Amino acid sequence: MASSRPRASSFSRNISSAATSQIPGVKLGPNGTSFLSSGIPDLDQILGGGFTLGSLVMIMEDPEAPHHMLLLRNFMSQGLMHKQPLLYASPERDPRGFLGTLPSPMASKEGKSHEQPADQDTNLRIAWQYKKYFGEQNSEVQRGGKAEYCNDFDLRKPLERHFYSGQRVDCISLRDSPNLAPLLERCSTFSAQISKSDGNITFAGRIAIQSLCSPQCDFSDKDWDMLSFIRSLKGMVRSSGAVAVISFPPSLVSPTFVKRWLHLADTLISVKAIPDEDKELAKLLTGYQDMLGLLSVHKVARINTQVPAILEATTFSMKLRKRRALVLECLNQAPVDGSSGSSYGTSGSCSGSSKTGNHDF
Repeated sequence: MASSRPRASSFSRNISSAATSQIPGVKLGPNGTSFLSSGIPDLDQILGGGFTLGSLVMIMEDPEAPHHMLLLRNFMSQGLMHKQPLLYASPERDPRGFLGTLPSPMASKEGKSHEQPADQDTNLRIAWQYKKYFGEQNSEVQRGGKAEYCNDFDLRKPLERHFYSGQRVDCISLRDSPNLAPLLERCSTFSAQISKSDGNITFAGRIAIQSLCSPQCDFSDKDWDMLSFIRSLKGMVRSSGAVAVISFPPSLVSPTFVKRWLHLADTLISVKAIPDEDKELAKLLTGYQDMLGLLSVHKVARINTQVPAILEATTFSMKLRKRRALVLECLNQAPVDGSSGSSYGTSGSCSGSSKTGNHDF
């Protein structure tokens, strides 16, 4: 007797995934995961789509330069562009004043010149069943006037006030707090507002904590309290639709606890300043004179899978395209004659060095 159940198709959609894809600023990934953009197109590409929803991201600061602030600013601005709830904690006395330094998105016409045209798929002849899924994977393209999944931000132009003047932006100062209990309570309240219902979320949120173990904080010497807070925060974001980004200076934490902190991180990134005049390094690397610093990816979040992430490269140079947008490039060894070689932009998304030599590889 024939069964009345309809025959399943390999092209059938996952209803919960389809609902998640409609959330502003959220993009579907493999193994049932979802991504939030880091606010830096190149970093999203390196990480395979962005920061995994429900993950803890840790950024190791460099005491010589505040490059970690560039990452935090882009991360926060991208969330505000999608009207996502934001919780920002800082050791400054007036953390809300930091919102006035967030960058503004570039106009589309002056934005991503390194990306491929959005309508290039019109000439692709593929089956209609594949084409509808192909469109989902390119959700970062601007459609119908909606905000892009990831913008290019102009670091010289501040974000308009109406983006962060709403009630969905919460700021807290860590300076006058004797312990982490107030911050933990605010994070718990924030995560409860965007908790999952039946495995689905209605909107995503972002938590940004700057310099957790800063000397300005009274709890900077309480290693076990900070470790307990990080563990609790990770559990909160894992059961909610949020991404938490914590920056900290590893030199101010004991080596034993630094290892514990790094183990708790789902995604681990470090930034490092480059000396202004390092002749040996300038001879070794192409485009050294344009570098702001170095960014290294030590760990990539792998949720719902045991397959490790294998990156093409782990260390990248931080540069400013047109002195505005932050871009990342693979480190290229300079040829013996000093001519410039191929850059990450030729195979990725960034523009290469402007210098040319007798031999162009």
